[in-house]
Amino acid sequence: MSHVNYRTADVDGFNVFYREAGSPGGPKLLLLHGFPSAGHMFRDLIPLLADKFHIVAPDLPGFGQSDMPPREAFDYTFDSIAGVIDRFTEVIGFDRYAVYVFDYGAPTGFRLALKHPERITAVISQNGNAYEEGLSDGWTPIKAYWRDPSQANRDALRAFLTPETTRWQYTHGTSDPLVVSPDGQNLDNYYMARPGAHDVQLDLFGDYKSNVALYPTFQNYFRIHQPPFLAVWGKNDPFFLPPGAEAFKRDNPKAVVKFFDTGHFALETHAAEIAEAIREFLSR
Repeated sequence: MSHVNYRTADVDGFNVFYREAGSPGGPKLLLLHGFPSAGHMFRDLIPLLADKFHIVAPDLPGFGQSDMPPREAFDYTFDSIAGVIDRFTEVIGFDRYAVYVFDYGAPTGFRLALKHPERITAVISQNGNAYEEGLSDGWTPIKAYWRDPSQANRDALRAFLTPETTRWQYTHGTSDPLVVSPDGQNLDNYYMARPGAHDVQLDLFGDYKSNVALYPTFQNYFRIHQPPFLAVWGKNDPFFLPPGAEAFKRDNPKAVVKFFDTGHFALETHAAEIAEAIREFLSR
């Protein structure tokens, strides 16, 4: 199964869209995307690893082609998202797997690891943070909303949801913006333009404080369980700083940290290099 299949799983009545590639008998690798994207962000990485691994890349609840129920019907928190993805792994038979986490995928995947440490064979974090020193000043307006969830502070965050900001997230920190395909960002903006999508994302901005509150718990997991750990980091990320990548070694001394001269969406420019790092790391 070297080609990619596009499927939808019924997770207790919640439809989760996902990409799947590789032999079902191979080592399992779960790819978890971030904001404002979906599983399509792995479109270049998956073919580079499908000969070796059984890969699944779901769209998180509220993202991509997975269900985005009204806010009255679904609690848009990271606990809720992780709960759906946890059940998703059970529905599709992912009983033991390595997890690749990026951005929002990190607090999602780390919650899975806390709940089922025995299921996690390795962790690959691509700009997926778990340390306060990894948070840049770019989080200042979001932190203001955490302190005071007023309508004014909520509305101030709408600037993060514009097509221009999506474009900036994809290109900032790259050596040449012209090498970044517009396809991914345009698809993100398409999904972001759906009715209700902005308020879903604003709810998640507000709930991100729950992830920071869990940082010490995530760090304790790294210390106690010492999972094989690889950090592959776009060093020019405007949101998650290199000290956040280095910090993993504090709690997991055997963690491998590799930096790439690019920005937040490192796969847009360095998919081949990151794939090679993953193959070398997981082959051990």
